[in-house]
Amino acid sequence: MTETAFDDTVVIEGGHVLTTDFEVREADVLIDRAAGVVLDVDDDLDGDKTLDATDSLVMPGLVNAHTHVAMTLLRGYADDKPLDSWLQEDIWPVEAELTPEDIRIGTELGLVEFITNGITGFADSYFEVPEIAAATEESGLRANLCHAFISVGKDDESARADAQEGLDIAREFDGAADGRITTALMPHSLTTVETEYLEEFVPQAREAGVSLHFHANETENEVEPIVDDHGVRPLEYAADLGMLTNDDFLAHCVHVDETEIDLLAETGASVIHCPASNMKLASGIAPIQQMLDAGVNVGLGTDGAASNNDLDLFDEIRDAAMLGKLARGDARDVAAESAVRMATEGSASAIGLPVGQLEAGGTADIAVVDFDAPHLTPVHDYVSHLAYAVRGSDVRHTICDGEILMEDREVKTLDESAIREQASEHAADLVARAE
Repeated sequence: MTETAFDDTVVIEGGHVLTTDFEVREADVLIDRAAGVVLDVDDDLDGDKTLDATDSLVMPGLVNAHTHVAMTLLRGYADDKPLDSWLQEDIWPVEAELTPEDIRIGTELGLVEFITNGITGFADSYFEVPEIAAATEESGLRANLCHAFISVGKDDESARADAQEGLDIAREFDGAADGRITTALMPHSLTTVETEYLEEFVPQAREAGVSLHFHANETENEVEPIVDDHGVRPLEYAADLGMLTNDDFLAHCVHVDETEIDLLAETGASVIHCPASNMKLASGIAPIQQMLDAGVNVGLGTDGAASNNDLDLFDEIRDAAMLGKLARGDARDVAAESAVRMATEGSASAIGLPVGQLEAGGTADIAVVDFDAPHLTPVHDYVSHLAYAVRGSDVRHTICDGEILMEDREVKTLDESAIREQASEHAADLVARAE
């Protein structure tokens, strides 16, 4: 599906550009496709190929900083249940039936959804990572990948082998896809991986220069066992184990207190906010404005399609802003600019991707959003619309590392129609096996 003709430069012409200081001005954007960089942002630029941005906003590509992309096959499979029973009664049993082929096609479906929603980078934790990496390389997207490991319910040999696979995957795939893939080590959570395995494998990750990605404080049930067993809050426990550094990113962090927020700020560890998943599973409302006020870097994630149920990060921006206001009853909290920054530079910084801003000399990861629509008229404030009115379906062009992944809503690197058909077949077969 990749274009056979290669143009050295591409100019995105006739639109408005979201600058690094969140101002919007009319300008063209010139891209060097081979180098994957923005050459210039200015008026009247020329390139070998032109992408029309009339009535559109050119902005940094979105970064989905916490997801389980192959779970697209489980979209709508199990709804309206609390996290523990949802996982144990529905998700984990059906996941046990997944084949590598299932994970490949589920990943491809999710990547198509990312591209059509203007998402150019993501952080994924799952299993059969080689399949996820291969699909990511083909798609042209950028990613941080990891194998999620769990020790509870396993004997020592199985638990250690699972953790070792996570470390091996992190070492093997870092720098894959011409550098578009980076990696992390993922102990699933502080309650699903026992202390002895954290003590053994976290230091090895540090020695290998591998960051950590894990679920933390998602529900109250992830807080109380740590307090009961160790006498400290979960993030204090994590800090004692060396799991909080400025390279690490923690998903959810719904139930954190002031001490834990201060720890996040002091260590530089990032939080990945997943508001839709947190709402759907009734996990709670994360204190995002308090984190931002304390200097914590916050990114944004959709979580998996089984708990969201879509992979539209514009939905997530809106949810983050709305929930942020509800959390303290203050309409000024998590303002539009803050929410959009979370989905761009916040997420990118959290997961270690060199993207998130659009500027000359920067990486050419770009989304072009079409504002020529009734629900985006009139345009008093572009950033307000990005937070409160834009949908993923408004994205017109998507570019990653200088490569055009979608042009005028046509995905170029993956066969969308064939993938949707195969995904439906694989999902039906998967459910049949599980039942």
